[in-house]
Amino acid sequence: MVKYQAYAEYKDSGVQWIGNIPKDWKFLRGKWKFKSLKEVNRDLQCMDRLALTMNGVIERSIDSDEGLQPAEFSGYQIFEKDDLVFKLIDLENFKTSRVGLVFKRGIMSPAYIRLKPFVGTDSKFFYYFYFDLYLRGVYNQIGGQGVRSALNATDLLEIEVCIPSLSEQKLIANFLDHETTKIDHLIEKQQQLIELLKEKRQAVISHAVTKGLDPNVPMKDSGVEWLGEVPEHWAIPQIGYHAEVTKLTGFEYTNLWAPNDDGEIIALRGFNIQERYLDLNKTERISQKLSYKLIRSKLYKNDLVLPCTGTLGNAALIDKDNTYHINQNIAKVTYDKKLFFPEFCLYWMTSLPFRQMIDFNNTSGMQPVLLIGDIRKLPIVLPPLSEQVEVVSYLNIKTQKFDSLIKKAESAISLMQERRTALISAAVTGKIDVRNWQAPNVAEADTEFSA
Repeated sequence: MVKYQAYAEYKDSGVQWIGNIPKDWKFLRGKWKFKSLKEVNRDLQCMDRLALTMNGVIERSIDSDEGLQPAEFSGYQIFEKDDLVFKLIDLENFKTSRVGLVFKRGIMSPAYIRLKPFVGTDSKFFYYFYFDLYLRGVYNQIGGQGVRSALNATDLLEIEVCIPSLSEQKLIANFLDHETTKIDHLIEKQQQLIELLKEKRQAVISHAVTKGLDPNVPMKDSGVEWLGEVPEHWAIPQIGYHAEVTKLTGFEYTNLWAPNDDGEIIALRGFNIQERYLDLNKTERISQKLSYKLIRSKLYKNDLVLPCTGTLGNAALIDKDNTYHINQNIAKVTYDKKLFFPEFCLYWMTSLPFRQMIDFNNTSGMQPVLLIGDIRKLPIVLPPLSEQVEVVSYLNIKTQKFDSLIKKAESAISLMQERRTALISAAVTGKIDVRNWQAPNVAEADTEFSA
């Protein structure tokens, strides 16, 4: 925040998460600026449905099946333009929205809190203030611990808020609108770059594992729609001909499976398997004794694992013995090591043609499902072992370059998100003085956003 000046004089707010505030600002409970209302949508007087999302309040069709669906909408509550909406239940769930500014009249869940502003209150400023409290985990501190921790409207209105003059509220809100939009635009550009890099990485992988590295090698028709031509000397057997494909049976899971927080073995679930790596941030464990008892689904070095339900198309290679086991919704693939180089198989199983074949074999119109029998029947390209090693060496170098660029873009996004959060907090608590800020004219704004 070096480019912004501080106020000349400050006073102590007396609240830890606010700190000092400008001397001329008031610091009062929210009930002096808002009142809590609940107007039930009786007789369906309003049918404009709204939703509180991570991207704020949005319109949502009455017929939409996204999220939890009510049996009817007469129990929903009506919100008016410039109301604030809060979802302050299950506060331990950090992956849900908490605060929104209502942009039009509409209906939302009766579980939400509605705050209506008093005259002389700029809702946008207080949206940013309450949003800052959400970003800093203040609601969780007040609501306590536990799965069902929550705040009600009375709790919310007891929270003390910073109150600049009305004109300053509007100026701060306009400043934050402009600056956060700039940051969001830069974040979007980095996200687009990441998607482009991922597409290029996928194209390089798919070409190498289906066409090889020699552009002059004679080709033949593979006979597989998603594969096209492959080098003439490559074979294309079914996976089941040269690999053992297994999973934990329903009987084993129902009768023998016993999670153990102190277990020595990590039991992999579908979300642990990402694109060519394991995400072990959240894991289940079982005992080593149980892992040996369920020996068919125990994992060893160079086994490949892929989800059979949910997000299909990811795969990972096991890098050590006696460390992992599979849960009931994961397939274990053990290739013939005399014919296959494990890393080559991993690249093949995360290539675009293989993913297209998985999609074709999806047996469910609802949640994606891949059957063990279908995996065995899927084709795999089989170059000579020495050529597989060459392809892997080539792809390791290429993908590392793409991964490095993607990581840089992700780091840039993280820094911009931190700056966005810090800017909001500094502005709504008076740590920076933006009273001399002026909105750029249209030409200047266009230049900023196109940079």
